Amino acid sequence: MQLPNKLNEKLQKRKDENTFRVLSDFNGLKDSNSYWIDFFSNDYLGLARIAFDDLGTTGSTGSRLLSGNSRFAENLEQKLASFYQTEAGLIFNSGFDANLGVFSTIPQRGDTILYDELCHASIRDGIRLSNAQSFSFKHNNLEHLQQRLQNTTGDVYVAVESIYSMDGDESPLLKISELCQQFNAKLIVDEAHSGGLYGKEGRGLVSKYNLDEFVFIKLITFGKAYGRHGALVLSDALTKDYLINFCRAFIYTTALPLHSLHQIKKAVDLSKMMDNMRANLFDLVDYFKRQAPPNGIKLIKSDSPIQCVLMPGNNRIKQIEKHLQDKGFAVKAILSPTVKKGEERIRICLHGFNMRNEVDELMTTLCGNNQILH
Repeated sequence: MQLPNKLNEKLQKRKDENTFRVLSDFNGLKDSNSYWIDFFSNDYLGLARIAFDDLGTTGSTGSRLLSGNSRFAENLEQKLASFYQTEAGLIFNSGFDANLGVFSTIPQRGDTILYDELCHASIRDGIRLSNAQSFSFKHNNLEHLQQRLQNTTGDVYVAVESIYSMDGDESPLLKISELCQQFNAKLIVDEAHSGGLYGKEGRGLVSKYNLDEFVFIKLITFGKAYGRHGALVLSDALTKDYLINFCRAFIYTTALPLHSLHQIKKAVDLSKMMDNMRANLFDLVDYFKRQAPPNGIKLIKSDSPIQCVLMPGNNRIKQIEKHLQDKGFAVKAILSPTVKKGEERIRICLHGFNMRNEVDELMTTLCGNNQILH
C-alpha cells in the first residue's frame, strides 16, 4: 500500500523547492584518517560523550500513574526542584512532550496565551491543542507584547524561550517579567538551551536573574547541555498536582526507565562542577565572533553558543553546507520553512571541547569560498 497521491505531491513540492529534509549521520570517523569536527550538536559541555555506568533497569513497565513510578523518580524530582530553586518538579520523557503537555493542559477556554513568534514547535503544537485563545508577539519586542497584554481575557500566559534555538539570542527576561507582573500574567520560560550553561552551577537564566519567584513554570531539558534525555517541568506543588491529574502527555505515556533517571542525576551532578568548561565555552563564543570578517559573512546577533551565518536561499545555503561537510565540519543548513524565507542559515553550535584552531579552520573554509559566498 502506497502513500496517498496528495501526500506524495507535497513531498515532490519539497524536492522541487529544495526544501526536502533527509537524515544525516556525523558519528564516528569521517574517513579512515579523520573524525568529524562537531559544530552542529547541542552537546555544549561534552556530557553526551561521557558513558556513565548504567544503573537500574533498562526498561519501563508502564506510565508513572501505573507501574512506572519509583521512589527514586520522586526523590530526584524533589532534589532537582531544590537545585533549580523551585518548589516542585515533574519529569517528562522529552522537552517536546513537556511543552506539549503544559500548553495543552493548563490554559483553559476563555484564557489567553501570548507567545514569542520564534517559540519552538513544541510550544506551538501545545497551544494548538489548547482551548485558550492565542496570539503571537514580535520576537523580543516588549512594546508589541505590552500591546497584546492590554487586550486579553481570562488568565493570561506568556511563553518565551530564554535562549532561542534557531537564532541563539537571549530573551529580555527581566523586562518581560516586569510586564507580566504589571498585567498579572503568568510567565512560562523554556530553558532548553540555557539549562546547564548559565547561572550558578548551570541553573539557567531565570535563576541567574533571580526571577524564580516571578516565573510560573520553567522547563529544563536534559537533551542539550546535559547530554542525556528527558525534561523537567518546574513549578509550585499545586501546578505539579494539576499536571499529574490532567496532563495527557504525562498520564498516557510509558515512564522513563530507572537507568535514564540515574543518567540524568549523574549528568546534573557533574555539570555543577563544570564552571571551567562553561568559561571556556563562552570564551570560545567571543573568539568566534571576533574571527568573523566584517565584510565576509553576516552573523545573527547572539552571545550564546548558537551562532548563525545568514545566507538567503535554500539552494545557496545547501551548497555552503556541502562545502563545509566535504572539509570535515559537521554543520547543518537550516532551510525555509523551518526559518522564514530569506533567513536561511548555517547554524553553528560551539562547545566547550572545540578548539580555537578548529574555529580558525571553519572560518577560513567558510570565508574562503568566494564563489558561493558572493
